[in-house]
Amino acid sequence: MDVLQEALGLAAIQSTAAKIAPHIRHTPTLHVDGEDFGLPGIRVVFKLEFTQHAGSFKTRGAFANMLARSAPAAGVVTASGGNHGAAVAFAAMKLGIPATIFVPSVASKAKLHQIRAYGADLEIAGDRYADALAASEQFAQASGALAIHAFDQLETVLGQATVGLEFEHDAPELDALLVAVGGGGLIGGIAAWYRGRTRLIGVEPEQAPTMTHALAAGAPVDAPAGGIAADSLAPRRVGELVFPIVQRFVAGTVLVTDDAIRQAQRSLWRVLRISTEPGGAAAFAALLSGVWRPVGRTIGVLLCGANTSDVKLD
Repeated sequence: MDVLQEALGLAAIQSTAAKIAPHIRHTPTLHVDGEDFGLPGIRVVFKLEFTQHAGSFKTRGAFANMLARSAPAAGVVTASGGNHGAAVAFAAMKLGIPATIFVPSVASKAKLHQIRAYGADLEIAGDRYADALAASEQFAQASGALAIHAFDQLETVLGQATVGLEFEHDAPELDALLVAVGGGGLIGGIAAWYRGRTRLIGVEPEQAPTMTHALAAGAPVDAPAGGIAADSLAPRRVGELVFPIVQRFVAGTVLVTDDAIRQAQRSLWRVLRISTEPGGAAAFAALLSGVWRPVGRTIGVLLCGANTSDVKLD
C-alpha cells in the first residue's frame, strides 16, 4: 500500500494535472440552494464534469495515458462502455495517434456516434464491458497496439484524480462528496487526492453493485452488471489497483434504483436545464432520493457524464 500511495500521491497527481492541463478543460462548479430540489438546509455544489471534452471525466485519464506512454505505429486500443472509448478516440485524434475502440452492444448510440466522429476504428464485441475488454486484449496482443485500461491502470487513475484536485481548489468547504462508481477509477483517483480530508461516498445502481460487493467481500469480486446505466457503471468487477484506496479513504457506498436515477435526470433538467446520462446523474440520485442522508451542510455532487440523446423528461 505504501508503494501504491507514493505512485498515487499528491505530487504525482499534481504533476499529471500540469501535464494534461493544455489538453483538457478545468470544469466549473455550480452552487445551488438545496431548497431548489426540495432539500432544505443544505447547499449543493455540483462539479459540471460533463462539460469536459468528449462529454465526461474520462478524457483526463485518456490524455494522462497518451502523454506518459509512447504509442507504437499500431496506435492505442481500449475497451469501453462508451465514455472512455470516446475519450480515448478524442485524445488520439488530437495527438495524431490511431485508435481502435471495442464496446459492448449496450453502448448508447450517442457514444458510438462520438467515437466514430473522432476518427477511431469502432468494434462491437459482446453484450457487456467484460466481453469488449477480452476482445481488446486479444487485439492488443495480435497488433502490438498500446492498451489503455478504462479504470485499472495507474495513468488512468492519475488522470481521474485531477477531478478531485480541481474540486477541492474550487470548493474547499465540502463536508461530503458523492461520486458515481463503475470500475472505481474515478472514485479511487478522487480518494487518492482527498485522502480523508472530506467524506467520500460512492454511488452505484442497484443492478450493478460492483464496489458494494467488493467492500463486503474484502476484495474485488464479480457482481451483476445491469440497469439503465450499464453502459457506464456496470463492469463485472472493480479494479485491483484502486480497491485498497477505496477501502481506506471512502466512507462507504449506497445503491440507487433506476427510477431514482431517472428522477435525478428529470430534476436536473427541470431546475438547472442540465441534461446528463444515467451514470452522470447517479450520484445526485442518492441525495435526491434520500438513500444517503446529508452529513454537514455543503454537499458536493459530481455530474460526471452527459453523453446521451435520450433523456425522458416526463
